[in-house]
Amino acid sequence: MDKRQLGRSGLQVSALGFGCMGLSYGYGPGLDRVAGVQMIRNAFERGVTFFDTAEAYGALNEEMVGEALAPVRDQVIIATKFGFKEGVVKQGMDSRPERIRTVVETSLKRLRTDRIDLLYQHRVDPSVPMEEVAGAVKALIAQGKVRHFGLSEAGVESIRRAHAVQPLTALQSEYSLWWREPERELLPVLDELGIGFVPFSPLGKGFLTGAIDQNTAFAPDDFRNVVPRFTADARQANQALVEALKKIAAARGATPAQIALAWLLAQKPWIVPIPGTTKLHRLDENLAAAQVALEPDDLKAIQQALAAITVTGDRYPAQLAARVNR
Repeated sequence: MDKRQLGRSGLQVSALGFGCMGLSYGYGPGLDRVAGVQMIRNAFERGVTFFDTAEAYGALNEEMVGEALAPVRDQVIIATKFGFKEGVVKQGMDSRPERIRTVVETSLKRLRTDRIDLLYQHRVDPSVPMEEVAGAVKALIAQGKVRHFGLSEAGVESIRRAHAVQPLTALQSEYSLWWREPERELLPVLDELGIGFVPFSPLGKGFLTGAIDQNTAFAPDDFRNVVPRFTADARQANQALVEALKKIAAARGATPAQIALAWLLAQKPWIVPIPGTTKLHRLDENLAAAQVALEPDDLKAIQQALAAITVTGDRYPAQLAARVNR
């Protein structure tokens, strides 16, 4: 797979990364340890060198990444995150410098490594000045325990304040054909500062694959159950986007998921999406998107289709929406 550089950082990764969250967190039961380790190794064997996890996804998630990649550690880039109290999302934020240091030591053990290639603040903590957060990570970089610094779901002001203390390598936020808000303010600032962009949920949490409709039933512990954009009525209304995507994909001999990922890759050379999956055939489908080169006419057709469609439903419930773009 082709490589991409995240901004002007010098950090090179595969054009598509692998988001590990869903292996054990967020989307229902997930995989057991053995199957999760194998899925990560499958991704590596197919050319993926960029793997994303987090303390908040649970100890098992980081441990699977560590076990899977230990034999090839020097050939891969591992990203993880800090930022929640005791690593539990429901408990709120905690980015105190002493907490950051504790999380890093724990993550290093779980990941079976001596350094974290890319360390993100998972969400901006309004109770801790960004300068203190960036300063703590800067010290960890000086110690060799962390190589690069990133933010997740941060707003422009936080990005600038962090970057002034410790240059940011990447911002990770949601971006896809059905969530284009980053184009308004984030992408111009990232371009200006030379920061890479890592879109999570590049397939709209599965919706853009065409495999979800208003009749789909999610597992009880699947967080999409509380997302306004995934109510049955919203899913029915948003089928118009999937149908438009299917037409464009059919004309290119591709799948909707491949077009959605290829569209992201076509936006900027420093964008690296991180789709995740628990299914091998979906992994193969997603990674094949790196070979789909959209022509100007394709991009124009997608733009015209999007302009005629209004996506229904917020991407987060109100209590979680307050934590983003700070």
